[in-house]
Amino acid sequence: MRIAISGASGRMGRMLIEAVLASPELTLAAALDHAGSAHLGEDAGAFLGQTTGVQLGSDLAVLKDCDCLIDFTRPEGTLAHVQACVEHDTKIVIGTTGFDAPGQAAIASAAEKIAIVFSPNMSIGVNATLRLLDQAAKMLNSGYDVEVYEAHHKHKVDAPSGTALIMGETVANAWGKKLEDIADWSRHGHTGARKDGQIGFSVVRGGDVIGDHTVMFLGTGERIEITHKSSNRSTYAQGSVRAALFLQDKQTGLFSMQQVIGG
Repeated sequence: MRIAISGASGRMGRMLIEAVLASPELTLAAALDHAGSAHLGEDAGAFLGQTTGVQLGSDLAVLKDCDCLIDFTRPEGTLAHVQACVEHDTKIVIGTTGFDAPGQAAIASAAEKIAIVFSPNMSIGVNATLRLLDQAAKMLNSGYDVEVYEAHHKHKVDAPSGTALIMGETVANAWGKKLEDIADWSRHGHTGARKDGQIGFSVVRGGDVIGDHTVMFLGTGERIEITHKSSNRSTYAQGSVRAALFLQDKQTGLFSMQQVIGG
């Protein structure tokens, strides 16, 4: 399977390149970077001390020779890449977060023409955690308050994180609710007593935290916490490789990592 990587000069892009090169089932076919990048023209494997023969470029026309693009960039860049994938009939794995409703709708529309895996978190462990949350929320559907805590590095620009949001959505769905109807996004000043059935969110930004997420179910006399902590971004790269392989026999459709991990 011929793979293209976007944001190839960034930390995540390099981890994706390393994961693709290590996979016997995948071939690195293209490495994309923004037009003003100082790394254009460099070999995609230079940071590993390898020569791949694939040079970093910015021309999306290379997607015509690729089976799948793995994209971890910014919403505006990803949406442009999605459109290019539609034009060239190239599948795409999207790990970008921070899309607004029109952006999500554009991805759903593109999935009618190409196959897409779209997930706010590509980690296999995070997606296993979501399954645990679904089970816990169904059992703890009364008498427990729920709080979602997340921490990320100081350079992350969206909040709460896409992973925190999908964790909240998982709990809300298990309760038969919509997250937007029961979410408490912030607290300041005299807020009054907490209302039953709400899901609160707490956000930390600082340092180089890769990603910590905890969902707390707080009852009377006890507290249950379900936590996932990332210590290395390579987990996202490995999950992305698995997602690309999942798309190998798909022609169209919008898929989640829950479908990728199966079971």
